[in-house]
Amino acid sequence: MSTVDNFKERTESLLFSTYGRYPIAVKQGLGSRIHDYDGKEYIDLLAGIAVTGIGHCHPEITETLTAQAGKLVHVSNLFYQQEQLELAQSLLGTAHFGKAFFCNSGAEANEAAFKLARRYQQRVQNRDAYEIISFEGCFHGRTLATVAATGQERFQDGFAPMPEGFKQIAWGDAALLEASISPRTAAVILEMVQGEGGIRAVSKEFAQSVARICKDRGVLFIADEVQAGMGRTGAWWAFQHFGIEPDIMTTAKALANGLPMGAMLGTNEVARGFVTGSHATTFGAGALVSAAARKVLEIITRDKLVERAGSLGAWAMDRFRQVAQKLPHSIREVRGMGLMIGIELTFPGKKVWERLIERGFILNLTQERVLRLLPALNIPREDLELFAQALEQVLTEQA
Repeated sequence: MSTVDNFKERTESLLFSTYGRYPIAVKQGLGSRIHDYDGKEYIDLLAGIAVTGIGHCHPEITETLTAQAGKLVHVSNLFYQQEQLELAQSLLGTAHFGKAFFCNSGAEANEAAFKLARRYQQRVQNRDAYEIISFEGCFHGRTLATVAATGQERFQDGFAPMPEGFKQIAWGDAALLEASISPRTAAVILEMVQGEGGIRAVSKEFAQSVARICKDRGVLFIADEVQAGMGRTGAWWAFQHFGIEPDIMTTAKALANGLPMGAMLGTNEVARGFVTGSHATTFGAGALVSAAARKVLEIITRDKLVERAGSLGAWAMDRFRQVAQKLPHSIREVRGMGLMIGIELTFPGKKVWERLIERGFILNLTQERVLRLLPALNIPREDLELFAQALEQVLTEQA
């Protein structure tokens, strides 16, 4: 029995069958390289689905965790904690928000945002508003409420009935959004770049229209930056490309570089919606994960990784478009922002994805045809060049 088959057999006997796992058993990682139990090396272009934004096992993160683990790991949010306050100050310094709420995942951050939006409208604005509007192709999480907001049948299958108060409309249609808002509408949630939806970036015009419509109608604007945030698009937060200021923002994934952490940021005005006891979490922003996340922010800032993501991403997309020009019958489009890149094929891409994994490149496939790249912000350019060469070879062989 092969190593992978052994892992597969053990996994099937011990764990719920909720994941379609890749044929790799990962043993260790460093930077943008990972190794399996057979000693094979891979270039990681997925970064744990946009999580290890500064690479695997960054030595400064390891040092920070070691030091903090010997000092304090967890006491709960019943106590004041310096590590949490330092993280909040650093994180709030990246945008216009005034308050932070920490949790453990992107789905929890979005749940918190929905609750805050409803409570702000109902207790501060005295409006009987509860509806959350989202857009086709979105992905906001796997809890019941976030699945309801996501609105895709494949994520909702078998979980009926969905929670009430969620409406989904066509993506990119400002006039439809204007018409869809009613007195019941509490908030609109939007990803500036849809990740699961195939790396689709909103237009500046649409993003600004959403912000304007929400402001004009007294509806809160929530920016879901769970995947696109933390510098990935060439700005700290993708909404900053468009000159807009959402009322609420959610983030997670790359925040603590692999440790479970999410955050909801809000303006001081919207923060009035929560009071003591309105919302809580046991593990959110414990000392250990807070120390790690603060160090992540420090490294990204010091090493100018936000700017690097913008410039390296532009180079990478140009390079992949060169491949597309050579193989127009195989690649329909290369798109994205910064180091959030989608390569849309003209045909179902599972075999191409499998060949790339065999050649030592980790990425994933979304919407059946889009190769999704979410590498670490500090990935060597040479690794992206190697991928471009491998992609051209695989597509040429496939043709």
